[in-house]
Amino acid sequence: VQLQASGGGLVQPGGSLRLSCAASGSIFAINVMGWYRQAPGKQRELVATITSGGSTGYADSVKGRFTISRDNAKNTVYLQMNSLKPEDTAVYYCNAIITTIVEPRMKTNSYWGQGTQVTVSS
Repeated sequence: VQLQASGGGLVQPGGSLRLSCAASGSIFAINVMGWYRQAPGKQRELVATITSGGSTGYADSVKGRFTISRDNAKNTVYLQMNSLKPEDTAVYYCNAIITTIVEPRMKTNSYWGQGTQVTVSS
């Protein structure tokens, strides 16, 4: 199983970016998908999550500005980021809890994407 993230870049304060993360491989089911971020010198923090049923959760710092969504048919999670601030600058990582079939059992693991840089600066 692999997660491939894309969509980062340089944007001015107040601007928008959309991140995407596609899961591929021998996937039986994808449970929770989410986005985390890590700024230089700081610990990785949770940004947003979404369940397979579409329930979402957000860090207080991004509520009202970021929107997480997913396309279950494409095994893809998105993060729409609006009204970006310099403090949103970080490497953004996608995460997914994925169930695979390892005969004769099913196995559930946490998988991470490679990270995509988001820089908010004028």
